[in-house]
Amino acid sequence: MAEHIAVLANPFSGKGRGGRAAETAVRHLRERGADVRTFAGGSAADTARLAVVALADDPRALVVVGGDGTLSGVLDIVCAATVPVVMVAAGTGNDLARALGLPRGDAEGAAELALTGVPRAIDVGVIRTAAGRRKFLTIAALGFDAKVSDRTNRLRWPHGAPRYYLALLIELLRLRPMEFTLSIDEEPATSSPGTLIAAGSTSSYGGGMPICAGAVPDDGLLDIVHVAPLGRFRLLRLFPLLLRGAHLGRGEVVHRRARSVTVSAPGLVVYADGERIGEDECTISVLPGALTMMVPKEEDDD
Repeated sequence: MAEHIAVLANPFSGKGRGGRAAETAVRHLRERGADVRTFAGGSAADTARLAVVALADDPRALVVVGGDGTLSGVLDIVCAATVPVVMVAAGTGNDLARALGLPRGDAEGAAELALTGVPRAIDVGVIRTAAGRRKFLTIAALGFDAKVSDRTNRLRWPHGAPRYYLALLIELLRLRPMEFTLSIDEEPATSSPGTLIAAGSTSSYGGGMPICAGAVPDDGLLDIVHVAPLGRFRLLRLFPLLLRGAHLGRGEVVHRRARSVTVSAPGLVVYADGERIGEDECTISVLPGALTMMVPKEEDDD
């Protein structure tokens, strides 16, 4: 393994935060005496191509600057390599950094993990749909929350947070129970109507909403949360509990841990790491310990 550090940046992530964070990270590493080679992608395809180039010389670490979607877009490439990944969170949600206790809003502190962090092998999710197979990092959303994400992406106005709130309002007005058919760990499929299903190896999505509260990123299991059919007002009353991660004990919420889940429903939309993955039917599984991340050293570590 070479002694240099490769930095792969998405300068457009987080409304330009990615570019600024990359400059800060590179400057910090060079001030610390590291040999740094930089790569900046102009698109998802370009970033994936550059990831291959960056890893070809077998650096001591690959620093990825961007959001969860930036790393998610190169998962096939980095999981196939033996190079540990350092995440400099510069996206909108940064839920992976939150799950692993990585610095957020501190590009220097995050980049420092390339030099002083410790490796942690974390699980990677896999979603199989009719469109193919896709790895993901955090949580797969199916149902109401996925429809809100889909609506947000399709709206052209307004911009910023108001666009999400408008999408939420539209989908609340259109709220109908989803006729889910559900099979967990190859159990017989059952009819399980509901408002949403979430499956992931980390606790939060959407910038800190802990839908899978208590999920452990390296236990080899998916946390699966199924919310029963709810009317608009009951769903709105559940949101404050969800924001505190206090919803799992409610009677209308079922929480299980499993290795795989297959879900289908008319009109099903599947989102993960902020991207639309497929529709109608999917199987979600987990690859235990498939990605090595550099994380902060615990205080009691020798």
